[in-house]
Amino acid sequence: MDKWILSFTQSLILFFKAEMEVYRLYTVVPKLVKFVDMLTNWYVRMNRRRLKGENGTEDCVWALETLFSVLFSMCRLMAPFTPFITEMMYQNLRHLIDPAAVEEKDAGSIHYLMLPQARESVIDKRIESAVSQMQSVIELGRVIRDRKTLPVKYPLKEVVVIHQDPEALKDIQSLQKYILEELNVRLLTLSTDKDKYGIRLRAEPDHMVLGKRLKGAFKSVTAAIKELKSEQLETFQKTGCIVVEGHELQEADLRLMYTFDQVSGAATQYEAHSDAQVLVLLDVTPDQSMVDEGVAREVINRIQKLRKKGRLVPSDEITVYYSCTPATEYLDKVVQSHTEFILATIKAPLKAYPVPKNASVIIQEKTQLKGSDLELTIVKGASAVCAPLSGPACSYINLKLNFNNKEQAGVVLLENPKGDNLVDLERLKAVCSSIFGLQSPQLAVYDGKTELSRKMDLLTLSGKTLHVTSGAAPTGAPSSEGLFCPYINLQLLNTKPQECQKGEVGTLLLANPVGQNGLTYGGLLNETAKVFGLRSRRLKLYLDEALDEEITEQTSMKTLNTKTVYVRVLPTTAES
Repeated sequence: MDKWILSFTQSLILFFKAEMEVYRLYTVVPKLVKFVDMLTNWYVRMNRRRLKGENGTEDCVWALETLFSVLFSMCRLMAPFTPFITEMMYQNLRHLIDPAAVEEKDAGSIHYLMLPQARESVIDKRIESAVSQMQSVIELGRVIRDRKTLPVKYPLKEVVVIHQDPEALKDIQSLQKYILEELNVRLLTLSTDKDKYGIRLRAEPDHMVLGKRLKGAFKSVTAAIKELKSEQLETFQKTGCIVVEGHELQEADLRLMYTFDQVSGAATQYEAHSDAQVLVLLDVTPDQSMVDEGVAREVINRIQKLRKKGRLVPSDEITVYYSCTPATEYLDKVVQSHTEFILATIKAPLKAYPVPKNASVIIQEKTQLKGSDLELTIVKGASAVCAPLSGPACSYINLKLNFNNKEQAGVVLLENPKGDNLVDLERLKAVCSSIFGLQSPQLAVYDGKTELSRKMDLLTLSGKTLHVTSGAAPTGAPSSEGLFCPYINLQLLNTKPQECQKGEVGTLLLANPVGQNGLTYGGLLNETAKVFGLRSRRLKLYLDEALDEEITEQTSMKTLNTKTVYVRVLPTTAES
């Protein structure tokens, strides 16, 4: 498609210069309008995924460079006819242009630039012809869909393309993926034999035109027209003229239609349409799996329209919540079975109701679809499912202290929140002194009988029990035990961490050392705020993501052990 639009642009430049030399505006303007249609509705439409970078960076850059080149040429051609809009477009494109590549000394305005020179080496009439054939097939297929009221959202099994020229069929085959995508069909079949599908041409007279002209002979001519054979009508298609009952008839006098032999069985399977060069058959037989996919596309369409209504752009992070009433009915089953297909298109998390109470709702809508009520809600943020964590979210080590005949046990978190505030050996010793209330700086930490060195990556020791002494090696063997102290995991819900923190999951110890310094409700709020750098914000804590079960002063801290606590940050006065 890149080669096609570049070739088409250069052909336009040649045509433009030739026609403008004799000042034939009536031929130039329609050609420019057609070019805008080709660029917008064919090149850009068919390359949206490439232009968004879905096929990789290199391919995206190539497509964008092609589009830029074409737009720059188009602006210069259209500047004499649409001076203001082309000037606006040029000013937007201008900062991307290398000044050395522009011949004119003053490139401050599109109207200071000369018309582009045609690069005839880029023109490829074969590619232009191939794309033209493809466009004919797609447009004929769309007409059939419209005639049978089959929206493009609903996939069909097969499109058959019949053409007498094998070279034309090769061109169509080379652009197969675009035809399948635009017509939303599964299979493309090419053929030169229309008899295989039992297709026949028949003619109907234009009663108003022929009635006035033929008068008394109209009835006999009409009867003869209906008796014309398919072969005669094919010749008429090519020549545009046929003699019936001594009267010469032109293209405007007859309407040609395709019919199927009843014995072939194709009459119920296919619907046909032609432009005299190519014949397109579309398999219109219903298929339940395809109907289901069509309904899923309808859901996607409703979501995308709601996005547009909420003035959202594709880069906005959102989560979509849906509800189908009655539940477990057809629509609900289709959404559940096509969740991955819907996700791949909307590129945002899709969740079933209920919408969390803390969610920031952007827009909400209730519509009817396939006999069910479909309710959609779009909220800020691409939230992931926050499943309760099994075990501590953060890496930790257990500590056994043996210092001056004093034995104690406690825990040090090696990170908190997850991925932040990593602990090295010096920091570990300082934390040990703080936890156990030690004054002496002379501490040694052992993994079994091996003393830890400054180069040691403590995260590799996560889950182990280490020994802290005044210097002497412990007598016990290294061990891995469960976390000594009661703890909770923290999941931050509706905001990002502050104070240079990144992790949205953390861990809090409800007591440390073992059996000492138990947290109260107030302490729990304060420590949670510290973990995520939210010291100046008001928080509420919950035991469920739906925020139904709040932790209050009456909640026993002992009952929270090993649970996941969901953290909601209350809005400030300015935010509310």
